[in-house]
Amino acid sequence: MTGASGAQYGLRLLEFLLQHGYRVFLLLSRPAQVVVNMETEHRLPGRAGDIQTYFTNLYGAPPGQLQVFEREQWAAPIASGSGVADATVVCPCTTGTLSAIACGSSRNLIERAADVCLKERKKLILVVRETPFSEIHLENMLKLARMGVIIMPANPGFYQRPTSVQELVDFMVARVLDHLGIPHQLLPRWGETPLE
Repeated sequence: MTGASGAQYGLRLLEFLLQHGYRVFLLLSRPAQVVVNMETEHRLPGRAGDIQTYFTNLYGAPPGQLQVFEREQWAAPIASGSGVADATVVCPCTTGTLSAIACGSSRNLIERAADVCLKERKKLILVVRETPFSEIHLENMLKLARMGVIIMPANPGFYQRPTSVQELVDFMVARVLDHLGIPHQLLPRWGETPLE
């Protein structure tokens, strides 16, 4: 998670993955921690180990299912091609992080994890949260899309006639899960009857 507005998207994705038994490696930028505290009821501690304990308890995950890493924890498995994750999702993704990934900067573990994902030809999804986009943002998105990165701006749909912010958040999380190949029932499919 990076410091773009839309912390709810990343938190809901984390909640779903943990509650459905998926192993998660979580990285939060310092601005992401600030935004989580601003946009949600959560008050995250400052250190990775404490954040890991917080979310493990909050979502009832078994020990070891969630691992939270420091921003410069270069010995983390996701920092190397030999320990690469099955997929990487940056949710929400700032345009600064988008730019760093497009340039291969790898200045912190979030950027390095994305870079490893690219070089190992694994699935990389960027849930970009910015508006409007500048020409620089669009060029970076095009560059990454040509590399096979899934660029998914945080633009929820309204055809399911949402009545809450949670339903708008679930729309985006459902799209991420679809691209990860993870089954869910967060919202009806196009043409299906809305969930009661």
